[in-house]
Amino acid sequence: MGRKWNNIKEKKAQRDQDTSRIYAKFGREIYAAARKGAPDPESNQALKAVLDRAKTYSVPRHIVDKALDKAEGSDDDTYDELRYEGFGPAGSMIIVDALSDNVNRTASEVRAAFGKNSGNMGVSGSVSYMFDPKAVFVFNGFDAEETMLYLMENDVDVDDVTEENGFTVVYAGARRFHDVKPSLDEMGVDDYEVAETSMIAQSEASLDEASLEQFEKLIEALEDLEDVSDVHHNVNLGVQ
Repeated sequence: MGRKWNNIKEKKAQRDQDTSRIYAKFGREIYAAARKGAPDPESNQALKAVLDRAKTYSVPRHIVDKALDKAEGSDDDTYDELRYEGFGPAGSMIIVDALSDNVNRTASEVRAAFGKNSGNMGVSGSVSYMFDPKAVFVFNGFDAEETMLYLMENDVDVDDVTEENGFTVVYAGARRFHDVKPSLDEMGVDDYEVAETSMIAQSEASLDEASLEQFEKLIEALEDLEDVSDVHHNVNLGVQ
């Protein structure tokens, strides 16, 4: 798969710069996941996945506890999981995931962000066919060979294990997240750079300087939206 996790790394680095925004978004995700099932991560895999991802962003415990307490209370807020697809400068492809309590508002805001930043919304399926849903785990302390051997010995099915930028990277089908992570935990991994599911582009696009500048403004506008939880794309951001 090669360098595809780099775009996740770049996105994570950019979002880490605005901790208040990322903490607020995780609070909503944790609340929504807890409301859909039990507020116990041991019996609610969706909640466990969100909490695992929150840990890689160093979300404080009080943010997590506040969201869980709210889910256990009488609050009846409901959120819909939404996905939008569209195109950015030079035909770049973008998928926007959102968590919203007002579908019309969210759709309007996402459409406006595309329209004001050299992009346009597409219909469902217009770009997602060029992406694969993957579980991605990035860590150090174990090299790719010993990681692959451990997973094989424990009959854990993954797509690839590589070494990229000084980290070991494990790719698996998105539905395998809850099979792979416990095995990596048991192997001894306790500090993940990335542990999440993501839409990985089947091929990357490289943009010229002007188009890349427009593209980055579009991505920033989308990620700034309160309801948007994640943005996936196929652009090579040049991280080596």
